[in-house]
This record gives sequence, C-alpha cells and structure tokens, in this order.
Amino acid sequence: MALRILGLDPAPFLHLYGLPDAELATRGVIRRRVDEPHAAPDRIELRDAEPGETVLLLNHEYLAADTPYRGRHAIYVREGARERFDEVDVVPDALRRRLLSVRAFDEAGMMVDADVVEGTGLEALAERLLAPPEVAYLHAHHARRGCYAARIERA
Repeated sequence: MALRILGLDPAPFLHLYGLPDAELATRGVIRRRVDEPHAAPDRIELRDAEPGETVLLLNHEYLAADTPYRGRHAIYVREGARERFDEVDVVPDALRRRLLSVRAFDEAGMMVDADVVEGTGLEALAERLLAPPEVAYLHAHHARRGCYAARIERA
C-alpha cells in the first residue's frame, strides 16, 4: 500500500514569523534558538531544525473532531517554514529516528486502533493500521513527549 505523509499547512503560522518575543508571548508562543541537532522537529517540513535556526513552540489543535479524542498539544514550527512536507512512500528522518505512537481514526474522528513503533518500522505499522476500510487516516505522535508529528493517509 502506498502511504502519503503530510506535514502541517504553514498558512496558520505565517503571521507569527518575525514577531517580537513579547508579541509572541501574548499569543502563548515561545521562540527558541536550536542549539543541538535533532532537538526540535518541525511539523511543517517534517525535518529537524538545524542548530542556529529558530523554532516557535506553540499549542496546536491537531484533531478538531467533536469527539472525546479532540486533541491539542505543544509542537515546534521552524520559523520561516513555508513548504509543507507532502510525499508518497517517503518517511522523513525526523519521524524515522524517533519512537512513534500511531493512532488510527475513522471519518468521525473516533480512534479505531493504535500502536507504538520505532520510526524505522513505521511503514509496516501504517499499512496494518490503514488496512481496515473504516480507518480514514493516521496520526503519528512523538511517543516520549506525546506531541503531534504528522498525518498519514492511503496514497
């Protein structure tokens, strides 16, 4: 089965880029300079921000469904990211190198199944979770911190 992996649409974050720290703070957003490799995975480009780049730490609603699974959590967005990751059968390194919690949802936003996998095994788990016809999409989360990582669909 072909898998499509999607980062977040950058449009809702563009207005935050370049704002002064005080203005970001009024919106509950924190700017951080990245000091270490692999410390801040960007949710738009699905890559780790490089040392020296800045990221915005903010709360994001990743599942807006009117169900008990509606969800929000902290994410990083690389300041200046404008190109959404949208690839078929390509697992970005930012997912590949992490332990992931993968959750399967139906069209109504109800969780159907879930499991945990090292990123190196993401394709096999995604194929298994997407096999039932009632599953509409998957959400991958960084298992250790619990934050949303990416959406996975059938291609």
